[in-house]
Amino acid sequence: MEVMEHTTNNFGGVILSPAALPASIDEFKSRLRDSISQWKEQESKLVWLEVPIERAELIPVAVTMGFIFHHSTDNYLMLVYKIQPNAFIPPYATHYVGIGGVVLNEQRELLVVVEKYHKVSRPNFYKLPGGALQAGEHLVDAAIREVYEETGVQTKFDALVCFRHWHGYRYGKSDIYFVARLSPISHEITQDHNEIEECRWMPVEEYLSHDTVHNFNKQIVRAALNSRGLRPSSIEGYDDPKTREFFMPFELSEHTTQ
Repeated sequence: MEVMEHTTNNFGGVILSPAALPASIDEFKSRLRDSISQWKEQESKLVWLEVPIERAELIPVAVTMGFIFHHSTDNYLMLVYKIQPNAFIPPYATHYVGIGGVVLNEQRELLVVVEKYHKVSRPNFYKLPGGALQAGEHLVDAAIREVYEETGVQTKFDALVCFRHWHGYRYGKSDIYFVARLSPISHEITQDHNEIEECRWMPVEEYLSHDTVHNFNKQIVRAALNSRGLRPSSIEGYDDPKTREFFMPFELSEHTTQ
């Protein structure tokens, strides 16, 4: 029987073409079984099977043949089969990534928000605007976007000043949260009433001494005040602004780094 349509990667993996999967379950099962036999003879290591959501009926068949789940998105499920028992399966994404913005104006006022879901359990819990990155989004763009969406204030990115890393976050994944210093371009507040209960400019000294402000948030602001941080930069040979983003100390960022 003809081997199923596929490509191969540099690590001994067979990648099945999702658009060319057999139309019937029976044909899929028989062709996949015969194809795996041939790939075993060729000493391939893994078989990657992307099942579009509209072909979900194929998933139970693949599982009964020894495929395991690897990851999923809105429109497909990726399964993988070990041809060689000791074959390495690279992990899928392990982290969430977010960014918050320390926005300081010339009057040493800080842009702060109170989120709606905190208004009962933690009233007056002032924090910095921020949130999760979208797929394919740069840190610089995400910081500017999040601040604008929550507060209506337009900003200019200055530098990364710190980040924190913790485990056991949503769905058991880990989380990295960057903190950026930004300068306001506009000052009028137009808050997002769906997510934000309150938004205001608060004197920095008041924020740092406020009883309801978490110590972590105070430390973030101190970092923004006292550290020059890392600013957007480039590295020669890797300067594709669509796919890459680099941050360097101020002194190094003034020059292209090789």
